[in-house]
Amino acid sequence: MTAKDPLPQSRHLATAIPGPKSQELIARRKEAVSAGLGMAIPAFIERGEGAILQDVDGNRIIDLGAGIGVVNVGNAAPRVVNRVVDAVQAFTHTNFTTAPYMGYVEVCEALNRLTPGTHKKKSILQNSGAEAVENAIKIARHSTKRPAIIVFEHAYHGRTNLTMALTAKNVPYKEGFGPFANEIYRMPMPYSFHYEGNLATMAQDYLDIVTSKIEKEVGAHNVAAIIIEPIMGEGGFIVPPKGFLSGLSKFATDHGIVFIADEVQTGFARTGNMFACEDEGIVPDMIVTAKGIAGGLPLAAVTARAEIMDSSHVGGLGGTYGGNPIACAAALGAIETIEEEKLVERARHIGKILNESLTALAKKYPIIGEVRGRGAMQAIELVEAGTKTPNPAAMAAVIKYCQSKGVLILTAGTYANVIRFLPPIVISDELLKDALGVLEEAFASL
Repeated sequence: MTAKDPLPQSRHLATAIPGPKSQELIARRKEAVSAGLGMAIPAFIERGEGAILQDVDGNRIIDLGAGIGVVNVGNAAPRVVNRVVDAVQAFTHTNFTTAPYMGYVEVCEALNRLTPGTHKKKSILQNSGAEAVENAIKIARHSTKRPAIIVFEHAYHGRTNLTMALTAKNVPYKEGFGPFANEIYRMPMPYSFHYEGNLATMAQDYLDIVTSKIEKEVGAHNVAAIIIEPIMGEGGFIVPPKGFLSGLSKFATDHGIVFIADEVQTGFARTGNMFACEDEGIVPDMIVTAKGIAGGLPLAAVTARAEIMDSSHVGGLGGTYGGNPIACAAALGAIETIEEEKLVERARHIGKILNESLTALAKKYPIIGEVRGRGAMQAIELVEAGTKTPNPAAMAAVIKYCQSKGVLILTAGTYANVIRFLPPIVISDELLKDALGVLEEAFASL
């Protein structure tokens, strides 16, 4: 493998976006690829490093999406690349349940060590967050011998049939794809920006509503699991009020229900803790991880109390590619990077810069209704000025402006009016501030 010159960590526009080469490739994509796949930015990427993506026309784009919170350690992180190269030269596949290898075991050992709680834990590995969620539900049902699953408004858990049933938002995730799996019960989710009641009592108010609905409409004794994102991702980076998650966890424990933290988007240093549920000292029975686990390679995991994980019969869990040796090598490189480069602390620093800049923008532009998030996972919700009415048109205009200037940012939200910021945690202060400067220009241009 020949070494390449480092990719400059600076924004640079060689052409308009999309440039002529990207336009040609977009036309080829249209002919060859299903129209059901979206495209956030009209630029074909040929190289990525750190927090910069370079397209085929030579434009260097600041990446504030990290592949939807995947490359937390940056694109082409050296420890990830080196371990992957060594692994792919050794062997590419055996299927762990056919002929095992150490990489799978080492990733499970790392997950058992890093996830919250000092109790005995065990893990299994899959390919994607949705597959991990499917396995988490399967294991919880097998362990408890109960059918019902509790989920929440604004939740996103994946695009398979079961995980679509768990996911709240219809368009684009569920429209026309039903019927969906049954025994899924959706509960109200505290969303402070749209709450008209007393914010001081919101956590307890919602706990009372949710637990009452579970007891009266489902029967707590029928519930296998409660699954929730510690911060809602696709739903718009909704941060639950303090006490809500801990109250749910206690209710689950009291009723023999498996409490599952879906940390697919919030995990691996993203929020300023290794896992978001650590913010309140919550120890879930089971935790689902993916995205940031392997620096860009497909890997996911379920980690839970050993007795829950061991309740399944031999052969009941598995999958051909789950825990592929190349992805395991990448995960070990990503985890090493997070720990050696202190990315948990770095995420808190990035969060401070983001929050201060976005809060200043909100004071200047009344269409920014709320700034929220934690660590390197922040968002702004756009509204009609002076109201809480969603403003998706303003969001679209801001996104388009930023893209044209070489800054990739992502959308989110049940009401399609949230801009989310998920930069690689290795992004420099200078690069982040440059991107935020472009964002301010976007609002000024409205």
